[in-house]
Amino acid sequence: MIIAIDGPAAAGKGTLARRLAEHLELAYLDTGLLYRAVGFQLLDEGADPENAAAAEKAAKSLDPGHFDNPSLRTDAVANAASKVSAIPAVREALLAFQRTFAAHPPTGKNGVVLDGRDIGTVVCPEADAKLFVTASVEVRAERRLKELQERGEEAIHGRVLQDMKERDARDSGRDVSPLVPADDAFVLDTSHLDAEAAFAAALKYIQQQTRSG
Repeated sequence: MIIAIDGPAAAGKGTLARRLAEHLELAYLDTGLLYRAVGFQLLDEGADPENAAAAEKAAKSLDPGHFDNPSLRTDAVANAASKVSAIPAVREALLAFQRTFAAHPPTGKNGVVLDGRDIGTVVCPEADAKLFVTASVEVRAERRLKELQERGEEAIHGRVLQDMKERDARDSGRDVSPLVPADDAFVLDTSHLDAEAAFAAALKYIQQQTRSG
């Protein structure tokens, strides 16, 4: 079974994807970490995340062992990840990694849950269930602000909101694999849903899809 979960930042897709993977006993891959790892490497080297050649080199030398680095969760790395993800050569380099994971789940797993920006449209268009998790940009900015503050990072609401709007524009407007719902995706707006309600709605949809499939 392949479950594709896409959506913008802070919509709740990561939390939902991890919970679904655990409940359904499937392997989980946060594909955003791949792009964050590339962005982090460039920032760490003092390189420009919009430098296509440097970004491609970083993508091709990616070390999955670094995915647990807590520094990947910072907003600076998130913005760098959004920039490198707009580079076609980076997306091409990371596409094979994602498809291989989906086609060959870790031992003991009968399927995968992948969350990202283009899973249902590009990475796994044949997925058994596709969800597009979204929320208003104002709600997502509030969630990201709270997350940053809980981690002890200084954050200003206006700056977080502006960064999120700019990131949305980059992700949705890029020429390669823009952030858009797949035609057959279930759009789940979490603006007024808590984690429990979002999980219940997603699970119901997946069960309907797998029964009909």
